[in-house]
Amino acid sequence: MPYIRFEGKSHECRDDESVLDCLIRHGITITSSCRSGVCQTCLMRATEGQVPEAAQQGLKETLRARNYFLACVCKPKGDLGVACPDAMASTRTQVTVLAKEILDGNIVRLRLGCPIPLDYRPGQFLHLHRVDGLVRSYSIASLPQSEEAIELHVRHLPGGRMSGWINDTLRPGDTVEVSQPAGQCFYLPGQPEQGLLLIGTGSGLAPLWGITRDALAQGHSGSIHLYHGSHGPDGLYLVQELRALAQRHPNFRYTPCVSGPNVPEGYAAGRAEDIAFSQLPKLAGWRVFLCGHPGMVAKARKKAFLSGASMKDIYADPFVIAPDTNQSAA
Repeated sequence: MPYIRFEGKSHECRDDESVLDCLIRHGITITSSCRSGVCQTCLMRATEGQVPEAAQQGLKETLRARNYFLACVCKPKGDLGVACPDAMASTRTQVTVLAKEILDGNIVRLRLGCPIPLDYRPGQFLHLHRVDGLVRSYSIASLPQSEEAIELHVRHLPGGRMSGWINDTLRPGDTVEVSQPAGQCFYLPGQPEQGLLLIGTGSGLAPLWGITRDALAQGHSGSIHLYHGSHGPDGLYLVQELRALAQRHPNFRYTPCVSGPNVPEGYAAGRAEDIAFSQLPKLAGWRVFLCGHPGMVAKARKKAFLSGASMKDIYADPFVIAPDTNQSAA
């Protein structure tokens, strides 16, 4: 009989018994609902062992790639280590600030050194913890295969408790704690010819910067279109770096968008999502990444679907500004 390892303890799993039933039988409460693999309430992640293919049916490829599975229909053939998604996110690691750089658009670029390499994909996010308990979430812009430091882009908000502290007080050499990376907004190889559309506003460029470079580094040959928008040109950043990247890769096109007046030469006039869909009205077979202002993300998600993109190929990461409290969901 296989054993299920959960929170440091091993539990014998009966023949033809699901992971969910096994854990419940041993007195462990696991959130569940339909028990038929439809609602996905009992989503868990395998930390070791092989997950049966049937336990991942219906999940997005990004979840399957990170070993997520449905506990109610998972009947393991061998020993399996499992964890709840919340437990993975609550694990903290101490990191050191290696560098801090002020970019255009009130963006602070942090580079963090980790003594134990984190398992992440560019475009995922992590929680940054301050010693007094303040927590904020930031997307990862770096590439684990070629960059040792973890790169975050922090927009300095007026009155922002965490962003103000990062901008004014945090220094190279200081240490902070970060959670394990999470989120499904990242690139997966396997369809190198597929068109990629990426739309972002503000610091929503951070995950898109990582996703774009990751796709190119993995040999993606299909068209890649990145639209980054702001009210004014001073709200955009990494403009020269992205233009240089486009010059090196013929399949990559970068469009900086300004929705306010006085649009400089070389910038598109209008909202990033409006410009993107006017230039790419047919998205059947495309993969779409949307990051930044929640209103833009919601509008663009609907528009992408109506333009032919499958919901399973639309990845959204809305950046919600945290209230003035000690905890944040964004």
